[in-house]
Amino acid sequence: MTAVLITAHHERTEAPALAQAAAQWLAAAGHEAWLPVEDAAALHLDSLGADRPAAEADLVLSLGGDGTMLRTVQLLDGAEVPIIGVNVGLLGYLAEVEPPAMVSALERFFAGDHTLESRMMLSITVDRVGAGPETLPWRALNEAVLEKHEPGHTVRLLVSIDGAPFTSYAADGLIVATPTGSTAYSLSARGPVVSPAHRAILLTPVSPHMLFDRSLVLDPDEEIRIEVMGHRPVDLSLDGRRVARLGEGDVVRFEPAPCSAVFVRFGRRHFHQILKAKFGLSDR
Repeated sequence: MTAVLITAHHERTEAPALAQAAAQWLAAAGHEAWLPVEDAAALHLDSLGADRPAAEADLVLSLGGDGTMLRTVQLLDGAEVPIIGVNVGLLGYLAEVEPPAMVSALERFFAGDHTLESRMMLSITVDRVGAGPETLPWRALNEAVLEKHEPGHTVRLLVSIDGAPFTSYAADGLIVATPTGSTAYSLSARGPVVSPAHRAILLTPVSPHMLFDRSLVLDPDEEIRIEVMGHRPVDLSLDGRRVARLGEGDVVRFEPAPCSAVFVRFGRRHFHQILKAKFGLSDR
């Protein structure tokens, strides 16, 4: 018997029927399935809700878009449980299975007709003035963003790489992204597109007020240290969720996480072809 966690977007109209169909199929196949209590309540499927750690699952079925996939990775809290993404969202860079193929995907998974793809994640630690590091470092699959809290002002952020000062940025913020996150916020800030097969850390400024406005693509072993300069507060967000407000002298450190996000793939998946489809690029 396999334990399967089902996560779902709370506002997609297809999500309740898909979650119920998946749970019924899994039960008939001799497996157990549950939804986080919050998801079950939002989908009015309270009988499927259970208050148990996501890491107890052997498989996760994510029903939504890329945001739901990111939330699923957060729920796993570092546990390398494989995730099947069913795309009922808008972009679908991470979720490759379309809703009509959901049951077929489950059948193929349990038949062993799949591969596993690992994606690099970031480990983020905050050092506050007069205190030690936060008790638990955070993780992000797409990116960490240090961004101005007050509209109409820039912030100053001093970047050091591998222990050596690089430069201070006057900007609306800085994005520290993984290759997976290169097609997210970093892309909208004119950062480079990097294949998720790579291991790298991207540093992309947001609306910089300085001559140097280029992104950096760094080796993952090059630790990035960013210090807040000046009195203006800075918000730290991870994969779209705000986790802390930082002040002058606070430092954020970035390095590859020891764990990976693991996605179930069916057949060969060409990243550049997905990119082409999402942007509507022609053959010539």
